[in-house]
Amino acid sequence: MVAADRPVTSYKHLFQRAIAAAPERLHFAAHSHHLWPDASYIGQLAAWEDAARYADRKWERAMGEIWPAAQAHVAAELRLPDPSTIVFASNTHDLLLRIVSALPMRAPRILASDGEFHSFRRQSLRWEEAGTATVTRVPMEQLVETARTGAYDLIFASHVPFGTGRVFEGVADLAALARPEGPWVVIDGYHGFMGVETDLSGIADRAFYLAGGYKYAMSGEGCGFLHAPPGYGPRPEITGWYAEFEDLSLPPGQIGYAPDAMRFMGATFDPSGLYRFVAVRDMLRGEGLTTAAISAHADALKARVLPAIPAGAELLNPGSPSRFLALRTPKAAAWQAELAQDDIRVDVRGDVLRIGFGLYQDDRDVNRLIEALEYLARG
Repeated sequence: MVAADRPVTSYKHLFQRAIAAAPERLHFAAHSHHLWPDASYIGQLAAWEDAARYADRKWERAMGEIWPAAQAHVAAELRLPDPSTIVFASNTHDLLLRIVSALPMRAPRILASDGEFHSFRRQSLRWEEAGTATVTRVPMEQLVETARTGAYDLIFASHVPFGTGRVFEGVADLAALARPEGPWVVIDGYHGFMGVETDLSGIADRAFYLAGGYKYAMSGEGCGFLHAPPGYGPRPEITGWYAEFEDLSLPPGQIGYAPDAMRFMGATFDPSGLYRFVAVRDMLRGEGLTTAAISAHADALKARVLPAIPAGAELLNPGSPSRFLALRTPKAAAWQAELAQDDIRVDVRGDVLRIGFGLYQDDRDVNRLIEALEYLARG
């Protein structure tokens, strides 16, 4: 980490609208709902203006220019060799359903960690209840060993679990098990994408990867995406008409699919999330702000806060490159409520208090947070 006494550069000028909307708020939940930079506002306006200017022809712009620009940004961030392996949807849950519908077997045997996010947790529990899947959940540290038994058709794991903030180091080990006929490996990258440097070049031909714009991509809802390895799931059962957009000349009665990731496409969607994402990524590129640079900024803030953690709180992710501190304490909910009274925003998952860091925070923000944490410690 960066030395705790070194001044931290301020990037508040990139977030003037969000800061001005609630000037007294101190937002340390960047891992949960990242504040939007001003560039996202420009992207949102561009989506509206294109709809007004082009009317029904707006899709030529959205799909012909914005979509491939967004694909290129995702591919560059993840070191993917081919941007056409990227497909977008309103959220990652939609994409998860399409992946499972494309599995070559019915009633799949699913393996996951016991710390997956609520969307997968709830859906997998419902599959079990309905008898359409069997699901085994194990601690993250047992996931690779369990997967190697060969008893599963789908293996699902978070790159950065949302509860602990620890980085899962077994992604490549899981990907080595993947085959087109099964098992398939799906990596939930939502807490990792643009939060920790991620290189998928070595496993791009074997593993699915899900993430989106809501968190460290700073661009909000409506921009979930999937990297789909070639040859895995050529014909998803849950499918929209965009999935055959390149093959509309098929004779009536035949169901065609695009040969690239568009085979996982749905139907008509709101493209404004893609506009915001592209605008934010273009802004970051113009500012020279890579994921490594943003992480260095967050690390500097974390280094200053760590000594102020109240005694008795267990830090679950020491040394992790993730951009939030996960503190386990029976006082988590009470501390969150006390901080909220001072308009300091953090969040709680069970007995874990999470403090997240982003570009829109600087030394003054950290000083105020430290004062508040010291007050909690005295109480």
